[in-house]
Amino acid sequence: MGQLVPIAIAAKELGVHPDTLRRWEVEGRIVPAERTAGGRRRYDLAKMHHLAPRQRPSARATIAYARVSTNQQKDDLVRQVALLESFCAANGWIYEVISDVGSGLNYHKRGLKQLISRICSGEVGRLVLSHKDRLLRFGSELVLSLCEHFGVEVVIINASEDSTFGEDLADMSSRS
Repeated sequence: MGQLVPIAIAAKELGVHPDTLRRWEVEGRIVPAERTAGGRRRYDLAKMHHLAPRQRPSARATIAYARVSTNQQKDDLVRQVALLESFCAANGWIYEVISDVGSGLNYHKRGLKQLISRICSGEVGRLVLSHKDRLLRFGSELVLSLCEHFGVEVVIINASEDSTFGEDLADMSSRS
């Protein structure tokens, strides 16, 4: 048996978020953690190194992604980029911004394609979004699944403000 470490250390070593380790345990993708008398998880890193990304997260890029739907929303894009930059800087992250102007239903935006390509190549260690729907209006779960598969930490600044499917449909119909 290898050295047992707390969840925070195991997550950092593997380049994933602690919630990802918890989910992998529930899904049966990793051996269940041993528990301390107080119920805290302890992971055996020797049994988990096969899950580690090719590069350490600190060597991988932090990408802040911003998107608005139309050229008339350029001021919103500037504000969104400023929020992402402030958030990344406040966390001490070295980052770059990728931005797009295009519909959330358009999967062919240049920045989105670049982002997906870089995630799949293992270059990205962290993705920062202002809202989940900045990736895509519908289907952002596909990109988030790629992030999970490639060990990319996803940080959504305003996660509690994400709209529901019904709100998205109502919003689309009001624009028509």
